[in-house]
Amino acid sequence: MNDATSPAPPVIPAAYFGERVTWVHHWTDRLFSFRCTRDAHFRFRAGEFAMIGLMVNGKPLVRAYSMASPTWDEELEFLSIKVQDGPLTSRLQHIAVGDTVLIGKKPTGTLVTDNLRPGRTLWLLATGTGLAPFLSLAREPDVYDRFETVVVAHTVRQVAELAHRELFERDLPQHEFLGEMVAGKLRYYPSVTREPFATQGRITTLIENGRIFADLGLPVLSPEHDRVMLCGSEAMNRDCKAMLEARGFEEGANNAPGTYVVEKAFVTK
Repeated sequence: MNDATSPAPPVIPAAYFGERVTWVHHWTDRLFSFRCTRDAHFRFRAGEFAMIGLMVNGKPLVRAYSMASPTWDEELEFLSIKVQDGPLTSRLQHIAVGDTVLIGKKPTGTLVTDNLRPGRTLWLLATGTGLAPFLSLAREPDVYDRFETVVVAHTVRQVAELAHRELFERDLPQHEFLGEMVAGKLRYYPSVTREPFATQGRITTLIENGRIFADLGLPVLSPEHDRVMLCGSEAMNRDCKAMLEARGFEEGANNAPGTYVVEKAFVTK
């Protein structure tokens, strides 16, 4: 008789939901996405993030990740970098369907429309995995009620890193419920910095030299009508903040709406 028993699953701390991975997709050797189940009690606003991660040696190892899925989705989706020596992502990149991930019970964040004053055009400016919160916002019906035009500008180093490109170029315009809503309102503007592509250059350069406005047929950024959300690398956030404030934009926060907001919680490890 074999008395050996399988090890008991780790106890999930009270501050987290333990959710099952349902899908994993590796975009490149530096970028991947995954989906997991969603507890019926987990509620968030489009653009928010939660602390997510894994149980490691009996303790939670977590980092801030924006929800890439829309608020109405039955599952949760996340977009992550891979850092080979990163405490979390070195492990998270190896998850498989059926594995358990931790999802913090208290989502938060500044990239929500409530933190912006009313405006005409919403600019969602992202680099790399900073696209994640905008994947949620771009599928939020309320966003299209609030703004006449929604621009998703995503800058990456290599073409293969333009995650979810098909979502913006094909799937959303054809979506059964959202298609009619986003038609004529959603504008997708991908750019690449280190490979040949139709649009090349950093987003700050494309704004400062006016190319993005010429390409989209939109007026240059003005705090009178435009509202901006930033989510990217520290350098991108810093440079865009300086550029916007030089144009008269004011940073918004919870309970103090402004003309632009920036997410400072960005996964780097």
